[in-house]
Amino acid sequence: MVLEGSSEALCPPPSLELRPSCNKNQPSPPLGSGSQSHDALCPEDKEPIKYGELIVLGHNGSLASGDKGRRRSRLALYKRPKANGVKPDVIHNVSTPLVSKALSNKSQHSISYTLSRSHSVIVEYTHDPNTDMFQIGRSTESMIDFVVTDTASSGGGGQGQGVANGEGGQSAQSTISRYACRIMCERSAPYTARIYAAGFDSSKNIFLGERAAKWRTSDGLMDGLTTNGVLVMHPAGEFVSEPAPGVWREISVCGNVFALRETRSAQQRGKLVENESNMLQDGSLIDLCGATLLWRTPSGLRHTPTLKQLESLRQQLNAARPQCPVGFNTLAFPSLAQRATIDKKQPWVYMNCGHVHGYHNWGYRKEKAGSSAVALTGGGGTAPATTGERECPMCRGVGPYVPLWLGCEGGLYLDAGPPTHAFCPCGHVCSEKTVQGWSQIPLPHGTHAFHAACPFCGTWLTGEHGHIKLIFQGPVD
Repeated sequence: MVLEGSSEALCPPPSLELRPSCNKNQPSPPLGSGSQSHDALCPEDKEPIKYGELIVLGHNGSLASGDKGRRRSRLALYKRPKANGVKPDVIHNVSTPLVSKALSNKSQHSISYTLSRSHSVIVEYTHDPNTDMFQIGRSTESMIDFVVTDTASSGGGGQGQGVANGEGGQSAQSTISRYACRIMCERSAPYTARIYAAGFDSSKNIFLGERAAKWRTSDGLMDGLTTNGVLVMHPAGEFVSEPAPGVWREISVCGNVFALRETRSAQQRGKLVENESNMLQDGSLIDLCGATLLWRTPSGLRHTPTLKQLESLRQQLNAARPQCPVGFNTLAFPSLAQRATIDKKQPWVYMNCGHVHGYHNWGYRKEKAGSSAVALTGGGGTAPATTGERECPMCRGVGPYVPLWLGCEGGLYLDAGPPTHAFCPCGHVCSEKTVQGWSQIPLPHGTHAFHAACPFCGTWLTGEHGHIKLIFQGPVD
């Protein structure tokens, strides 16, 4: 590692041509990959080529204020009519005071590494006809394709759908970078997608200042990390067939893979992981220090339920006419669009045992209710009353008593199985495989903490398994 201001940092020649990328793990594009025109690859009478979809965890189908333009809970990445990718071209060693002058070309993408007050390295990028670039960040400027804001996670349980920063009240200052990361997708089959830390700003520049972690690589090039880092976890197996969590890693500006730093913003980088790459696969998780994104491939999405299929599953549940075992009233899951208020026929569940009832305002355990009573919502609504520890009239088990909500974001499902289980303690209902898969995945929280959480609302999971099998009573007639 080159220390800032050291004599070693001043040794390279003023300019150096780069071949062809600063990521050693990334192979060269196949021959002829850029020779075909867009019309030949994506004719008008065929479906547009989809690279994949990004889904923000903690939003059950849409943002609390609704999906609008580039600010939404889910974004599909399609092949662009014209390639806009870039690749490293030339590296310059310049005096730091002259950096602004060197970056005056607004049509030239570049990354500036400030090594000291007197010395900087600028890497110029050139157009890459073989890739499409998509940028993600908090900024609403036009160069950002997917605007992402902080998702409020709940450690106490009982809260419903997560709320993005700026939606439903002011929260702490955002920890997501304005230009958090960029994804480069190859325009020819197999349409590989790779992730890189940091995105280019309105001047087509990326600046890594003196305090940012940066270094010169063994082959004389430059690399670095962003302030709060971009973390990625690839699944250990097939996401839809054998879901198992992998290991969280940090991705550098040049797309290299590193072990995590001691804390999120530490200046000392982790150890290089040479046998892993920045190539996204179905089920890869991307954490931007404030929001976590899930990458789904077109092949992976074919195993998930569509909104129409979820509605069909809801109707099948209601057609079975589940009843409250005490009040004998018929229960019914509300429509997928009704996520703001609790319906009077909505099923409720005792989380410690899984028995499903209708709502009733009795069964409190007074010795616990005072400290654990919280108001429950399914996505901004208000429960009929506060709920704390309740005693199930069927088995006398004592625990949380919460309303059930169907998981409406199909991209978070691992299969299209029947909704038989619920996450604890929030009550979001989905398939058994889905709850088992997500309950194993530790999601980043803060600077160095990890917790398994409900993917539909962001609530930290509790209990022995983080989920419960639902026990419905059928009609007595």
